[in-house]
Amino acid sequence: MDRETTEVSTGVGAVMIEDGDRRSPDPEVSMRAKRRRFTAEYKLGIVRAADAARDPGEVGALLRREGLYSSHLAAWRKQYRDGALRGLAAKKRGPTRQRASAEALRVQQLERELARVKKQLGIAETIIAFQKKASEILGIDLDRPSSDERKS
Repeated sequence: MDRETTEVSTGVGAVMIEDGDRRSPDPEVSMRAKRRRFTAEYKLGIVRAADAARDPGEVGALLRREGLYSSHLAAWRKQYRDGALRGLAAKKRGPTRQRASAEALRVQQLERELARVKKQLGIAETIIAFQKKASEILGIDLDRPSSDERKS
């Protein structure tokens, strides 16, 4: 075997295969990085290890060894101050879903019904206006009640 195959990290999560003079992406590796998730216990261990560091550069070495950023440590320290282990626990991302109360659901239902009735009213008013115009054109008097209406 005169060709050697070695894996080289590109820094973006993709692994390149070096085969002689050619470099091609490894088809087994996803090009899209996955979001890392850290447990509360892991975060707590890192915060305690960083707080126990006394020598210059020890915290930086810890972060490099674990593949973390200083912003991770800063955020985790803040979470630790806010609520120890509970503060370090993972939180769901995105907006929180508000549960609607029975009154709010009833208000939404009534607003939908009101909009529907207003639409029907607009249609009815248009039909009445059309009927008035048609009666004027045809010469029919709408003000005089018919003989059936007088008997009631």
